[in-house]
Amino acid sequence: MSAVVAQTLHVFGLRSHVANNIFYFDEQIIIFPSGNHCVKYNVDQKWQKFIPGSDKSQGMLALSISPNRRYLAISETVQEKPAITIYELSSIPCRKRKVLNNFDFQVQKFISMAFSPDSKYLLAQTSPPESNLVYWLWEKQKVMAIVRIDTQNNPVYQVSFSPQDNTQVCVTGNGMFKLLRFTEGTLKQTNFQRGEAQNYLAHTWVADDKIVVGTDTGKLFLFESGDQRWETSIMVKEPTHDSKSLDVIQESESLIEFPPISSPLPSYEQMVATSSHSQLSMPQVFAIAAYSKGFACSAGPGRVLLFEKMEGKDFYRESREIRIPVDLQSNDPSQSDKQDVLCLCFSPSEETLVASTSKNQLYSITMSLTEISKGEPAHFEYLMYPLHSAPITGLATCIRKPLIATCSLDRSIRIWNYETNTLELFKEYQEEAYSISLHPSGHFIVVGFADKLRLMNLLIDDIRSFKEYSVRGCRECSFSNGGHLFAAVNGNVIHVYTTTNLENISSLKGHTGKIRSIVWNADDSKLISGGTDGAVYEWNLSTGKRETECVLKSCSYNCVTVSPDAKIIFAVGSDHTLKEIADSSILREISAFDVTYTTIVISHSGRMMFVGTSVGTIRAMKYPLPLQKEFNEYQAHAGPITKMLLTFDDQFLLTAAEDGCLFTWKVFDKDGRGIKREREVGFAEEVLVTKTDMEEKAQVMLELKTRVEELKMENEYQLRLKDMNYSEKIKELTDKFIQEMESLKTKNQVLRTEKEKQDVYHREHIEDLLDKQSRELQDLECCNNQKLLLEYEKYQELQLKSQRMQEEYEKQLRDNDETKSQALEELTEFYEAKLQEKTTLLEEAQEDVRQQLREFEETKKQIEEDEDREIQDIKTKYEKKLRDEKESNLRLKGETGIMRKKFSSLQKEIEERTNDIETLKGEQVKLQGVIKSLEKDIQGLKREIQERDETIQDKEKRIYDLKKKNQELGKFKFVLDYKIKELKKQIEPRENEIRVMKEQIQEMEAELENFHKQNTQLELNITELWQKLRATDQEMRRERQKERDLEALVKRFKTDLHNCVAYIQEPRLLKEKIRGLFEKYVQRADMVEIAGLNTDLQQEYARQREHLERNLATLKKKVVKEGELHRTDYVRIMQENVSLIKEINELRRELKFTRSQVYDLEAALKLTKKVRPQEVSETEPSKDMLSTAPTARLNEQEETGRIIEMQRLEIQRLRDQIQEQEQITGFHTLAGVRLPSLSNSEVDLEVKTN
Repeated sequence: MSAVVAQTLHVFGLRSHVANNIFYFDEQIIIFPSGNHCVKYNVDQKWQKFIPGSDKSQGMLALSISPNRRYLAISETVQEKPAITIYELSSIPCRKRKVLNNFDFQVQKFISMAFSPDSKYLLAQTSPPESNLVYWLWEKQKVMAIVRIDTQNNPVYQVSFSPQDNTQVCVTGNGMFKLLRFTEGTLKQTNFQRGEAQNYLAHTWVADDKIVVGTDTGKLFLFESGDQRWETSIMVKEPTHDSKSLDVIQESESLIEFPPISSPLPSYEQMVATSSHSQLSMPQVFAIAAYSKGFACSAGPGRVLLFEKMEGKDFYRESREIRIPVDLQSNDPSQSDKQDVLCLCFSPSEETLVASTSKNQLYSITMSLTEISKGEPAHFEYLMYPLHSAPITGLATCIRKPLIATCSLDRSIRIWNYETNTLELFKEYQEEAYSISLHPSGHFIVVGFADKLRLMNLLIDDIRSFKEYSVRGCRECSFSNGGHLFAAVNGNVIHVYTTTNLENISSLKGHTGKIRSIVWNADDSKLISGGTDGAVYEWNLSTGKRETECVLKSCSYNCVTVSPDAKIIFAVGSDHTLKEIADSSILREISAFDVTYTTIVISHSGRMMFVGTSVGTIRAMKYPLPLQKEFNEYQAHAGPITKMLLTFDDQFLLTAAEDGCLFTWKVFDKDGRGIKREREVGFAEEVLVTKTDMEEKAQVMLELKTRVEELKMENEYQLRLKDMNYSEKIKELTDKFIQEMESLKTKNQVLRTEKEKQDVYHREHIEDLLDKQSRELQDLECCNNQKLLLEYEKYQELQLKSQRMQEEYEKQLRDNDETKSQALEELTEFYEAKLQEKTTLLEEAQEDVRQQLREFEETKKQIEEDEDREIQDIKTKYEKKLRDEKESNLRLKGETGIMRKKFSSLQKEIEERTNDIETLKGEQVKLQGVIKSLEKDIQGLKREIQERDETIQDKEKRIYDLKKKNQELGKFKFVLDYKIKELKKQIEPRENEIRVMKEQIQEMEAELENFHKQNTQLELNITELWQKLRATDQEMRRERQKERDLEALVKRFKTDLHNCVAYIQEPRLLKEKIRGLFEKYVQRADMVEIAGLNTDLQQEYARQREHLERNLATLKKKVVKEGELHRTDYVRIMQENVSLIKEINELRRELKFTRSQVYDLEAALKLTKKVRPQEVSETEPSKDMLSTAPTARLNEQEETGRIIEMQRLEIQRLRDQIQEQEQITGFHTLAGVRLPSLSNSEVDLEVKTN
């Protein structure tokens, strides 16, 4: 055998058309068919274990589990012969217990099975035309009974045992509802069908003799002992004229032309076929399951109804409705829930209901949810995940993620995770998908739909198309190993596209038939293709031409693959062989042993090879391929395998087939050479998300957060309200209890006084009774002593009498013995004499007998002679009579003809009467059944009355005991109430202390908050004062600088003036020097000073304006509070401003006066110039200038000195004020309040006047 081994790990799929296809093994494990296996699935831990089908099995037809959950029966078709295999579920792994495959009767297949209540017998129903019902003792493989159920080839849907009786059986089908009983080695029908025949689809036992049956017209019947007791019709709440019938998917052309195999006709298809004549609007009841409260039944597409038994009646009423939810991922969500429920099953504890549907889906619901949803229908949930409902046509995997991509004829694309065994993504489309390929990164897929080829993104929660190509019906597509290219087949042409710019770079033409398979080599430099034309081509992608070719027109290739070194091509096709092709020639052909290979795959290590067959099996073989039949064959699918892949690390094998199931297998080489390598880098966890989705999610998160906060606030508010309400209630209750305690105390005191009185009375009474008793005792002792003496005397007298009587009796006995012996002797003598007399009489009687015998013989002879004579006379007489009788006989024959006619008419009347009698007997049987049931009810009611009487007595006893306990508890309550009161008295002072301490803590917290506020305010004040201090320091520096500049200017002016005085004797030079001084110190210096002052004023104005605007808001708030505090300061500042304005006005007047003097001097100089000659005119003005200019400049110096002195005083005053404010706590100054400096205002006034 081969050293390559494969083990089933997980399966994604369900075969819904197997009869009774889902049931519970225990509370966590369910069993269902998938592929050619039965799967044990743990709902909580999510693991799967497999029960493989028989070798060479062609598919399962029906399942059944024994009531004790130990045995599982599987009906199969093995090599076109029916077989029933019984597995023992309790053993691990499950082992075969019995195989029933040798039958003495005609059978094609078994379509329904059931175990007896004790699990010893098996009931099996065969398909038409035989329609035999077989009753087996399965452990001994003995057929106990067999009966033909139907002779008209009507389908039978379900058989079952009574839950309490091994001998009672029920069978339902099209037009049949039969109850049979196993008696005397045969199955006999016990019921008679009346009324119109229905198409009974399903049934279940709800009691020992009660059965609920459903039909294809939505009717439910309750039968008891074969008689109908109740009937109801399921109402359709939604119009179902738009609902689709079962999607029987038929391809326009087959994917792979396999030889036909004998596929069994599922019971569901029989149901649909037989009920096709019925209206589509009628809900069909395909499944019924009973539970303790009633039963559940399917009620049309996507609906399950729960019926509960009405109390005291044998009727049922609809209690709940459960629906299959609408699938939003479907291409038509309104129709996604329109699928028929084929099987229902309750868990052993009846906490969960599981359903399987016609679209291969499994749903579950907890029964507690159905009770919560009042009025509205409850909804199923997926038991695992949505599964494929049609053949899988495409399969792909990637390198960077543990993902599997599949597409199917059910128009869906599904992305599975083989590491966690879950469904990652799922979406349905309008068109069928024929092929799929997954990018090595796991972020993109390319899918070949019936209308187009689409390139799609795999987002975190969606599959979105971003590029479409006009390639119709692409049956094969594949990404390259590097992911930079992908190839798609369009009929007999291969198109190659790049994934970077998404353009077609080449089209490979050469095949004359349809291409069935393409594969890339390891370095993506070549592409290998095979098709129905028998050609295998190797394409060079750089040139777009064929490098090698191998054509065999007698073979239609299904799949090709290439070895890891790209030297050998492996191909499988319709000629039942596996071919090794190298250098355009076939190296070897390995036989498939009468099976068609459909797929082939080789491991990346080149040591393992796997092939899939048309019968659903997998063959694992090692490479190089052996010549003999050396391979391991595994039973996998129930249909031809369509796709097969190995993961990149050679750890897992993936297989998909036409049965819609996807299997994952763990593969390894026993020699240790099969696994390629361990994965060094883990799987990628990145996912694609669009920006809009992220923004929407963020928005939703924000909304949810706000909602959560609102709910928290609301809950806190509600809790506070509840606390307040509860505290009020507690106060009320405490007051109430205190009042009750006080009343009980008063009662207790009254009772104590009464008790003391009673005690005194009882003591006195007891003393009287004791005295009385002592006196009576003494009297009785005296009387008894006298009586004893009398009795003793009587006893002595009686003893003497008894002695005398004993002596007399002894004498009588002696006399009797003597008389008895004499009488016996006399009797013996008497009877001896009698005996002699009798013997003599006997002898005389014997002689008389002899004489009578002689006389009898003589009389006999005489009588014989007389009789002969009489016989002759009688003969003649009767001959005459015979002639008369013949004549009368002829006459009577005519009369008998008439009588026969009368007889036939009477016989018909008799038959009619017998029929009437039978109907009356049937009615009598019915009435007797009713009487029996009523008698049973009467007996049950009597029993209930007795039980209730007993329970009433028990409860009265219990009430008496409870009253006693209540009295004792009342005593305890009084004691405990007293203790509670004492404890409350102790607790009250403590609570008062706690309350006082809490109030102190609250006051201290309030003071602490005030302190914090004052500290923050003081910090703000300090910062403002610091800012003011910095500003005043800067102004002081500027003024000092100005002062230094002015002193330097005065010094220079003095020196220059001193130099000019030296030329006092030379008027011309003196004039020039003075003019130079004027130009130097008056014009330019004034202009420079004015310009400098203007710039300084602008800067100062901008700074102060900025500062004032910034602090305007705070000033407005603080003006009202601090107006009173700073009113004195404002008044003082206003007074200083008024004095300053006065000084400014005085200075203005002085300035005007000096200017008028200068003007007068200039006018005088002009007049003298006219009168005096030229020389005098040149000298005179210079003298006047000498006299006026120094005076003007001296006035200016005095003014500036005075202004500087005033600024110094102002600065000193502000500093003192700042220090005072720093020392005073809680004093807030105006933030940013600054008056303009005197120097700046003075300069501004000078500029305005100039």
